[in-house]
Amino acid sequence: MNEISSMVISHKKATVAEMECVWPLSTEELLEKLHESEAVEECVILKTCNRAEIYVVSEKGSSVLFNFSKKIGAESRIVDFHNHEESLDHLLRLTCGLESMIMGEDQILGQIRDAYNLAVKKKTIGRVLDTAFTKAIQVGKRARTETRINEGSVSIGSAAVELAEDCLGGLDGKTIMVVGVGEIGVLVARALADKNLEGIYISNRTYAKAKELAYELGGEAIHFDDFPNYLMTADVVISATGAPHCVISKKTVEEAIPFRNGKPLFMVDIANPRDIEETVRELNDVTLCNIDNLRVVSEKTLKMRNEEAKKVIEIINEELILLSKQYKRQKADDIIAELYRNVYDIREEEKMKAVHKLRVKHTIGEFEETVLENLTHSIANQILAEPTKVLRNAAESGDDELLDAVARVFNIIREKK
Repeated sequence: MNEISSMVISHKKATVAEMECVWPLSTEELLEKLHESEAVEECVILKTCNRAEIYVVSEKGSSVLFNFSKKIGAESRIVDFHNHEESLDHLLRLTCGLESMIMGEDQILGQIRDAYNLAVKKKTIGRVLDTAFTKAIQVGKRARTETRINEGSVSIGSAAVELAEDCLGGLDGKTIMVVGVGEIGVLVARALADKNLEGIYISNRTYAKAKELAYELGGEAIHFDDFPNYLMTADVVISATGAPHCVISKKTVEEAIPFRNGKPLFMVDIANPRDIEETVRELNDVTLCNIDNLRVVSEKTLKMRNEEAKKVIEIINEELILLSKQYKRQKADDIIAELYRNVYDIREEEKMKAVHKLRVKHTIGEFEETVLENLTHSIANQILAEPTKVLRNAAESGDDELLDAVARVFNIIREKK
């Protein structure tokens, strides 16, 4: 069983611009391209607005990812490489929300599930990564059930709203426009639902989706091509489309300014790649924030979540032990399966030799062949029963030396774990 290696670029070391620069293809294209490599047996890719992570199973270990990071021009200072144990610990921490920009947020769990499902769909995942991601998703759910790690502001969407409130001194009587109703856009809109707003406008390329969300929130849907007109009156614009390019240019905002009569415009860009042209911040009476600004939550929430994180870490440590045992059982099962295959091949070969020899002197019928089949089958199973028990016990206790010794004695080619 080969090991998991991972490559992580996240908000902890990289800015949004740096993450945009080192991601040359779509997640789906990159997943297929990686899996085409002879060096990669399994792979899963996670891409969100503030992280890009690749998990692989390969005989070459981390060298595959080292070479990949060089190929895409990622600076070493923004990339973390993890070995098998580090990858598992990171993945479980990730699903529990401990690695998120906003600790304990729920969105990451769904994003990891989506990454796993895409790998299943594209057939790039095998038993090693399947075991890890299945366990990680289960642990993420457990952490949220047994602790309060996800209480308070739970997503980048709600953090964007919180940032707007802090900067404007509240949102009462304000007019908000949300551009894009993807997963994050929906979270933003719902975080605005209980605010005392003057109005909320929802814009999306697919008008029907904008209309559906606007109806749910008591807002107004606007056609995507019309949103520049609403820049003339909106107090806050939060953009979260999935477009591969900027959708709000400096020119578009600049043309709206004369109609605003000096009223400030607060803009939050939480898309990746970014939706709003960076030079917009040069305009008078316009404030532009992006994901890099969403690094602070309220002191009260942060303190509570830090306390809950201690409980989550205990859960993770407990589950890592169980996951390690699961991998060890798989390791023993691989040797046992190969041992059974070898012995059964010998059994079948020797049984047929005996049948042929007996046929030279006697007439062998179905009854006699069945007796020989059952006899050799029984002998093989009885011989293998005790070794099977010993190997499984060795796996449980972490006795790799015994597992390796058995593999060598019976000439079983075993991949290193």
